[in-house]
Amino acid sequence: MNQEFHTLGTFEFPADVQIIKGRLEAEGIAVFLRDETTINSDPLISSAIGGVKLQVYSSDRERAKQIYDEVRNYATDAEGRPIVCPNCKATKSEIYYSRKNIFYMLFPFFEPLKYKCLQCNFITRPTR
Repeated sequence: MNQEFHTLGTFEFPADVQIIKGRLEAEGIAVFLRDETTINSDPLISSAIGGVKLQVYSSDRERAKQIYDEVRNYATDAEGRPIVCPNCKATKSEIYYSRKNIFYMLFPFFEPLKYKCLQCNFITRPTR
C-alpha cells in the first residue's frame, strides 16, 4: 500500500517535537520524525538539513492539523506578544529561514530573522 506523507511542521531539535508527537499518537495518529536520527547524531547540522520534520499520513492531515494547532507555540516578540501578520492579521507565524544563497546555507545563524504566516504564507521581517 502506497501512502503519502504530509509534513505538519519542522523543529530545530528532536526534543522540541516530542510533546506534539505524544499528543498525536495518543489520539491514534501515526507520527513519523524525518531526519530525527541524523540530528540526534550531530545537532549542529540541524539548520543545514532543515530540522526534524513532523510527518503524518495524508489521510490524517486535517485531524492532525487541528491537534497540532492546539498544542504548538507560535512566534512571539521580545515582550511575549504573538507576531501579527501584516497581510491577514493572523497570529499564527513561525520563524522562517529561506537559505537562498550559499552563504546562508553554510552559516544559517547570519540570516536575518523573518517570520512566515501559516495562514496566508506571507513572509515578513520583525518591526523594531
